[in-house]
Amino acid sequence: MNLKENADPGLTAENLPVRLQVYLAHAGVASRRAAEALISQGRVTVNGRKVSTQGEKVLPGDDVRFDGKAVKAESSFVYLVLNKPPQYICSSFDPQGRPLALDLLPQRNVRLYNVGRLDYLSSGLIIFTNDGEFAAKIGHPRADLQKEYLIESKSPIPDSLVEEFARGLIIDGVLYRAHFIEKTGKKSLRVVLIEGKNREIRRVFSHFHQHPERLQRVRIGPVNMNDLKEGESRPLTAGELHELRGKTW
Repeated sequence: MNLKENADPGLTAENLPVRLQVYLAHAGVASRRAAEALISQGRVTVNGRKVSTQGEKVLPGDDVRFDGKAVKAESSFVYLVLNKPPQYICSSFDPQGRPLALDLLPQRNVRLYNVGRLDYLSSGLIIFTNDGEFAAKIGHPRADLQKEYLIESKSPIPDSLVEEFARGLIIDGVLYRAHFIEKTGKKSLRVVLIEGKNREIRRVFSHFHQHPERLQRVRIGPVNMNDLKEGESRPLTAGELHELRGKTW
């Protein structure tokens, strides 16, 4: 698979505001939690102004000082989206030795983690980042983040599957409900999920004795597949990241 090389290294702390406690943690002043205490104690200034409440955001160009001494965050946040091919694992290690989606990304000097997962046989969009706070928030069901899938089945899809998935059905004690679902052909569907439980679409298909021949995620919130080919990655755009942040901040 060829990687899509992009001169833009991704959205980093150099072009997006970050929380002051995060900035201090990346500057090596203290952990995020300890940095929050330092801020509350009034020991941090931003551009000559003492900050004593949480929620302040800064850019690397700002003059940030701790006990009067200038501090500089050297680390950057990276936000990438990958079009994962089938038969790649969303994990940092696989004991079976199967190929990792992580290895398709451009080499970087930071450790990246996938936000959510796509199973081994599924393909499509998945986000990678080293921003743990961002990952935790957009990965939480309360983020209300839509995920859109295209599914192709080996056999005609019964109307009952579409109707019950739209209405909501319980399988092994778990409720599965599509936010939106429509047939795009006798053997194909477009499905939008919000919470996205583990292997939700495959479990619903199995319940109706169906088997997805192809399951591809084509959208995560504002992030669309567009012309991104399998195995290729790109940085999130500033607009995409701001929309994702707007879901949770």
